[in-house]
Amino acid sequence: MAVLDTQHVRSFVAVAEAGNITRAAGQLHLTQQAVSLHIQQLERTLGVALLVRTSRGVVLTAAGDEFARGGAEVLTDLEALALRVQAVARRQEGTLRLACCPYSTTLFATSIAEAMERAVPGIDVELVTVTTQPAEMELLLRGAADAAFMWLPVGDDRLHHAEIRRDERAVAVCANHPLADRESVGLAELADDPVVQPNVLLSDAAVRHWLAEPRPGGQHAVRGPETAEIAEALMMVARGRGVWLAPRPVGDWAATPGVRWIPVVDAEPSDLAVVWLPSAPKDLVTRLITEVRSITGWSGATGDDVPAQAGLVATPRSVVSAFDSGTA
Repeated sequence: MAVLDTQHVRSFVAVAEAGNITRAAGQLHLTQQAVSLHIQQLERTLGVALLVRTSRGVVLTAAGDEFARGGAEVLTDLEALALRVQAVARRQEGTLRLACCPYSTTLFATSIAEAMERAVPGIDVELVTVTTQPAEMELLLRGAADAAFMWLPVGDDRLHHAEIRRDERAVAVCANHPLADRESVGLAELADDPVVQPNVLLSDAAVRHWLAEPRPGGQHAVRGPETAEIAEALMMVARGRGVWLAPRPVGDWAATPGVRWIPVVDAEPSDLAVVWLPSAPKDLVTRLITEVRSITGWSGATGDDVPAQAGLVATPRSVVSAFDSGTA
């Protein structure tokens, strides 16, 4: 089967449409000799004569007339294919769906969406709000979300993640708690307080983190009532059923009558992350990490062995290592 050079096809179609080699050469920004050579090579490849030169220009043969029509269609199809490939590379079509819990991301979710839509023209960022990490995980697994914001550790090996924000911890206590007027507390001072437990975490590691275990001296936290909702946890705190540990921004957002938030000076900080499955659109998630970190001011240490994605504005290498290692 004859292998055609697209440049030869382009030169012939231009000559066929212009009816003149000189005019076609000018349109293609080539010399007349180059265009003539392209047509000769194309005729040799096909084994047929495509045109006849005359004093007024060129006249197409029957084979040339057929090739001009088909060649123009092929060139149009190739141009359309190139545009589609570029759109896929840049993800300039469709929607990026981000799952989030309002207490984790409300303070900057709108800025993230706007930054992504500026960075990737044509993309529509859809924020899908749910109330628990299992609900976020369910969205990811059934393909209803491309990425999600979750507090670490998540404890699911199927997920990749990249940290985007680190927050100090605070404890919510009832207004008449003995420590309620303190400016800060340590974990040892909370040793006898039952801790309201979120029963929607995905791993034992996540449970230990939210309970701030181990405590000083290797002690476990006193287990308090369990709940699936932040509002319910804060209601239990207000009624004196226990205390609740959370990242400090949650306290800023979830101000509740009868509850006082106090910084905990020695609790391990909480990291908020972008998480995704291997099937997620790699280039868009890479860009998302860059944009979110620019908003949150993340400066944590990361790996740097994965290149920026083709078709997007260059992305710092430090934000994309997660695609090979599972973390960034």
